[in-house]
Amino acid sequence: MSTDQNRPRPRSSKKRRAVQSGAARRAPAPGRVRGGGATPPSGGIPGLWLAIGAVGVFIVGVLLASGTIGGAKPSATADAYSTGSAGSAGPSSEVRGSVSVVPPSAADASAPGGSVTGGIPSGCPKAQPPAAAAGSTKTVTIDTPNGKMVLTLQADLSPIAVGNFVALASCGYYDGVVFHRVVPNFVIQGGDGQYARTGTYDPSRAGTGGPGYEIQDEPVTTQYSRGTVAMARTSAPNSVGSQFFIVLSDDARTALQSANTYQILGSVTSGMEVADAIAAAADAENPTNPIPMTKVTVAP
Repeated sequence: MSTDQNRPRPRSSKKRRAVQSGAARRAPAPGRVRGGGATPPSGGIPGLWLAIGAVGVFIVGVLLASGTIGGAKPSATADAYSTGSAGSAGPSSEVRGSVSVVPPSAADASAPGGSVTGGIPSGCPKAQPPAAAAGSTKTVTIDTPNGKMVLTLQADLSPIAVGNFVALASCGYYDGVVFHRVVPNFVIQGGDGQYARTGTYDPSRAGTGGPGYEIQDEPVTTQYSRGTVAMARTSAPNSVGSQFFIVLSDDARTALQSANTYQILGSVTSGMEVADAIAAAADAENPTNPIPMTKVTVAP
């Protein structure tokens, strides 16, 4: 071996390979662990990732179909949210601040022959009743376990809706029907004689039923305020049936007027403290023990 300290020394073959021009570090094999995480194989998506993606798509589809995401409960006739409840989504859906009814499915809407289920009196209307006479007023008394509410209905506000409400009340349709939806400082809603009647109350469907027919829409010509009585509906045209709501606060006006499609019948002229008591007694928007209308009568 030469002892000349200035003689160039050869590099090891290992170092030469590392610095050769164009030489690249060898890539890890597909699926191997690198830096603590799995490196996906090149040229495609791993089967595991595809499986996870498929499961994710399925879950999102189920949630969309059920109304859990991307839509309302939703929610027959109006649920002061949409038919089904007031100020919030109904059993199936509805956004707080709307009043509406959750539409029943075709299978649930009626029994064979067009007659609805749920103990509706046989003498009640099967189609839109005659409109109330122009200039007429009706006094309706709603008896509840919490006391009486007296409503004054004015035909000139919504003649078709007033005629419909009076016909239903006169045949006993509302007797035993509960206030199935309650939103404090907004509305109490009732009138589903199909699924929200004492004795046959179905909490899974309450707010989705009606009398078996719908009535024509009418323009709203006055403001909503505390004590206003109005009909609930879905977002579809001409979807009012039997459900109605009572406004608890003037603060509800803005939300209700954003739609301005809930036909106004009149107002509570006595007994608003009863409506407040019904709201105070509720343990949830759809109360566990809803308060019924024990008897609804119409004065000439």
